[in-house]
Amino acid sequence: MRILGAAAAVALFATPSFAQTSMDDPLDARDAKRVDRMEKVVRELRDIVFKAQKTGGPVVVQPADTDARMADLATKIADLEGSLTKLNGSLETTGHELDQTKRENTQLKAQVKALSDRLAADEQKAAEALATAAAATPPSAPEPQAPADPKVAATAAAGAFSKARQLMLSGDYDGAEAAFSAYVATYPDTPRTAEASYWWGKTLGVRGDYVKAAAAYVASIRGWPQTAWAPDAVVELGRALVQLKKPADACQVLGELGRKYPKAPPAVVTRAQGVRLQAKCS
Repeated sequence: MRILGAAAAVALFATPSFAQTSMDDPLDARDAKRVDRMEKVVRELRDIVFKAQKTGGPVVVQPADTDARMADLATKIADLEGSLTKLNGSLETTGHELDQTKRENTQLKAQVKALSDRLAADEQKAAEALATAAAATPPSAPEPQAPADPKVAATAAAGAFSKARQLMLSGDYDGAEAAFSAYVATYPDTPRTAEASYWWGKTLGVRGDYVKAAAAYVASIRGWPQTAWAPDAVVELGRALVQLKKPADACQVLGELGRKYPKAPPAVVTRAQGVRLQAKCS
């Protein structure tokens, strides 16, 4: 009985011990690994803090190397996209400016062509105006014969021109008119024949004979001589045409003044502007 009781006691006390060794761990393997990782992070953070305390510097926790590279790469990609956007904008602006330049160049060529055509038309009209004025009734003049000897003829021509000028300077316009008329008829090919026609036109203008005056001025500037009196002859021709009720022809003739005689005296240019106002030139 005593032996049996001992065995039963042993069995009784052995059962709780067996039950305790067979119970499961409250943390499974996954939780245990998680705890280990957390403990590792805590230890690393503690080491960082201790190092910072020893050096006196701020506590800086650097991100993982891979994350840093990814962030840097993302920044570079964003910068590249911004540069490409700016480049595309510059290309669009340049293309627009190029198209605008081409359009302006085309317009400029058209304007130059139109101006050239207009100048050509104006020159043609001026020539027609001169021809119209030349077709007016030519001034009558006596037909004396020049001496046959060239030297004698030259001396006689110089004397005749000087006499006609003296008559005009003295205010004898009737005498000057007859003298210049005779000179043109007698010496049609001397170096001063054109100038004599110019002064003859002046005397005719004083008398109001604008038809003959216009013909005389046309004869004087035929060929557009480069002389001191030529610009004034152009203005006087324009004035005569205005008096003959031919303002369009006057404007065409005056339009040639600046092209043929760009260095005309200021007084002549001023008088030309007054004639343009009378003719209502555009």
